[in-house]
Amino acid sequence: MRVVQPIRYGPRFVVPRQQALRRNFGTTVRLQSYADTLPNLRIGAHTRVMFQGFTGKQATANAKDSIAWGTNIVGGVRPGRTGEHFGLPVLPTVQSAMKELKPDATAIYVAAHQAPGAIEEAIEAEVPLIVAVAEHIPLHDMLRIHSILKTQSKSRLVGPNSPGIISAVGKCRIGFQPLPCFSPGKIGIIAKSGTLSYETVASTTRAGLGQSLCIGVGGDIVPGTDLREALTVLENDSDTEAIALIGEIGGLGELDAAEWIRDYHSRTQSPKPIVGLIAGIHEPRGRIMGHAGAFTIAGEPDAKEKIEALVSVGVTMVTHPGQFGEAFKERLGGSTHGVNSLAGRGKLGNQRRQIHTAVRRPQTRTRFLAKPCTQQRRHLTLSEDDCMDLLREAGLNCGHYSGLGTRRFLAIGVDRSTRSPCILAAPTVDDDQIEKMVKRYPFDYRHGPDELAIERVASHLHISLKESAHESLRRLVHRLSDIFYEKEAYLMETEIVERLGEIKVVGARFGFDDAAYRSCGRQTELQKLRNTAVEDASELEAEKSGIIYIKLEGNGTIGTLVNGAGLAMNTVDALGGHATNFLDTGGKATSETVKHGFEVILKDPRVRVIFVNIFGGLTLGDMIANGIIMAFKELSPRVPVVVRIRGTNEKEGQKLIEESGLPLYAFDDFEAAKAKAIELSSA
Repeated sequence: MRVVQPIRYGPRFVVPRQQALRRNFGTTVRLQSYADTLPNLRIGAHTRVMFQGFTGKQATANAKDSIAWGTNIVGGVRPGRTGEHFGLPVLPTVQSAMKELKPDATAIYVAAHQAPGAIEEAIEAEVPLIVAVAEHIPLHDMLRIHSILKTQSKSRLVGPNSPGIISAVGKCRIGFQPLPCFSPGKIGIIAKSGTLSYETVASTTRAGLGQSLCIGVGGDIVPGTDLREALTVLENDSDTEAIALIGEIGGLGELDAAEWIRDYHSRTQSPKPIVGLIAGIHEPRGRIMGHAGAFTIAGEPDAKEKIEALVSVGVTMVTHPGQFGEAFKERLGGSTHGVNSLAGRGKLGNQRRQIHTAVRRPQTRTRFLAKPCTQQRRHLTLSEDDCMDLLREAGLNCGHYSGLGTRRFLAIGVDRSTRSPCILAAPTVDDDQIEKMVKRYPFDYRHGPDELAIERVASHLHISLKESAHESLRRLVHRLSDIFYEKEAYLMETEIVERLGEIKVVGARFGFDDAAYRSCGRQTELQKLRNTAVEDASELEAEKSGIIYIKLEGNGTIGTLVNGAGLAMNTVDALGGHATNFLDTGGKATSETVKHGFEVILKDPRVRVIFVNIFGGLTLGDMIANGIIMAFKELSPRVPVVVRIRGTNEKEGQKLIEESGLPLYAFDDFEAAKAKAIELSSA
């Protein structure tokens, strides 16, 4: 085992691997596995909930609403203090809270840089269910936490970057879901996207079906609970009669879910109907689409492949979350279980059919990391020269490809299914072949790559039997993994050749987790390598306002402004090739972000109409409407604006738009709004 140098975490040193993980948390070491914690997700009226960060502003507001709704909150934790809040006990540590309050679950409401410590404290105290809602927790903190979770079988994690988990039947909310949308019922919901899940909740409520248990697995790279695990829970939930599955680009989770569904149908006489939606059909390859995990790397399927996999096992696919209610009414109304009964029908259509018939801009499935000029707020991608310099500093043989020797693909990245780092390898760098030939070799975050994995990599890459070549490969893998840990990378791709018994790096593209810097102030030296001069000016401007804006290629004419990454992806998908951009204002759109969004969109000369698609969960529809009116008056846009507002205070928002006297088009129905935007863009 190699000696591990500590990474600086804020004002103190924390060792992220071996030294931090030698303990096995008391009695839990003799128990079976993390999988044994799945029953802890079955929350309800019986669930005793506590808060970490209980007296903070967000936790206070959330607890007030949750208590009024019926959630059994029993107290919380504020480090180093005791007292009361809402007349409930406040304890100084999670351990003391476990003894006094005996909670079944904890909701963690602390900032991203404090969240890893709070999660670890909850694991050590053996809290049965841990819900972490924070966004922008550094990837390597989460990899470290997953290596801890794998050593125990008491605590189950939901999140991070998740709205949480909620039982509409049991009136138990652990998270920040918009309560007015929910009604007790029979539809279980599993979702990577918060806004898409809220739309699904609203759709099933309008259809008179309601919801049972809703699990927000979240959009993180390595979530604590994945789609397949959530399906297992809903299979055995007596309140759930049908399941909504909402996925998106990034990882293999939807394919794992499809395999689970195939097995479920084979062993169950009357399986519960499943209706699904996948966001990101029009993903610009190599970009991070709002959520930390919404990007695709070597060997991972795109949205189209995920849809095909789910259709093949009998999942009914819809193209917009507003269609879930009608889809479930038909499936529960006597349609054959396990059959895609809505294929090609009416306005519901079928997502498999839509991806073939929609106008699509050409895509080439070429390399997996974004170029330096496509920098985004979540990830930092370096130029090849800077990557080569890092490798030379590590004592590795690097240089330009001379044309001699077969180039092979070798990378260190993340295996999302195993929630661990992995080696990725393919015996070619040909774009047409690498997707089919790349293999993953996961390794323990605590220990780094092992010798057996490296030997398997050598065999897959067809490295010669020379001992010097194998030793050179071992050295390269270990040096790459050292940089992966020390610089907090999420993906380090190289092209290598074997020459004269040695391995030489002839190409490199490295991506680093920007959250380590933005949330925790780590990796400041890497940030100095960022070259904003080669980045898109509009994207940089949006970033300063906290907006994620990605300019799409092609001949689109509709600028989009949406709250929430999943809904933004789905909006671009629904518009087909008509969209000029992806724009996520964040889950809490405000009048200021709407104004800044308009400013950025209008700088694109292609835009002939702006399509605002807002689902008001925590965001109020009337507030957004006022923001749109204010922005329109201040900016006097040269193009018409179509506004679709649903959710909280939707009628008030729509009325404000209609009565504004401005050339704004207000809609309730998404399909009608989309049709109007396309019509206006073609005028």
